[in-house]
Amino acid sequence: MRQYLVIIEKGGNNLSAYSPDVLGCVATGKTVEQTVQQMTQALYFHLEDMMMQGERLPEARGLAELMNEINTSVGDFFTFVPINMNRLKVVA
Repeated sequence: MRQYLVIIEKGGNNLSAYSPDVLGCVATGKTVEQTVQQMTQALYFHLEDMMMQGERLPEARGLAELMNEINTSVGDFFTFVPINMNRLKVVA
């Protein structure tokens, strides 16, 4: 199980989420709960695609390690999304 840090930002009428460890993986939602759910699905989809492409999956780094790399604003939410690596499916 890997715990990927997810940052949720307010923007207009929606929230948007991204993981600094999984570049290019984003999601949106109307509520924090919906955004986390969408981001969890997006992470599984993105990681499965990386596996199909033969790419190395990114390690999940902790918040302390990432704090110097991320730019956040007041009101941003931080959460960790657990990814069960055994659930990743690669279809040939």
